[in-house]
Amino acid sequence: MPKAKDLTGKQRDGLMKTLTARFEAHMDRHASLEWTTVQAKLESSSAKLWSLDEMEQSGGEPDVIGVDTATGEFIFVDCSAQSPKGRRSVCYDREALDARKEHKPKSSAVDGATAMGATLLAVTDYQRLQELGQFDTTTSSWVQTPDKIRQLGGALFCDRRYDTVFVYHNGAESYYAARGFRCALRV
Repeated sequence: MPKAKDLTGKQRDGLMKTLTARFEAHMDRHASLEWTTVQAKLESSSAKLWSLDEMEQSGGEPDVIGVDTATGEFIFVDCSAQSPKGRRSVCYDREALDARKEHKPKSSAVDGATAMGATLLAVTDYQRLQELGQFDTTTSSWVQTPDKIRQLGGALFCDRRYDTVFVYHNGAESYYAARGFRCALRV
């Protein structure tokens, strides 16, 4: 995880206000949870707050979608309607970026998530998100790719079309204006 940066008091207050409002506006995503419990955990981790702020600033609109019963960690996921605009036109990972000889994108999905102190969504996380609403109806999002597929040069991405969630493959070095990535963060 990259070195965490501290938020100013103003940034912290603004982020908490945004997260509180989003939590309250979308209770269907976390009906059994109380904000005061989530807030207490957030306030005890400046590194996680910094990561959530990075997710927010890049258009992710992070929100709690559940809790890991084994660890007690709250699971935050980017809940923007489409793949975050500030994270599109990226290939899958550093290896794919380095392999491109021309027309390189600025970054990769894995590098972007890591820089924010978060991870790409796993396919199961993506499918769980889609149970909570309709996301990526005009965009798509890179997701964690099994090593076997990645070693063969491929990577996975998902989207929602025709009221169905699809998991696809593409060359890891590909990038498109409508393909970005979503992050998950455990707090």
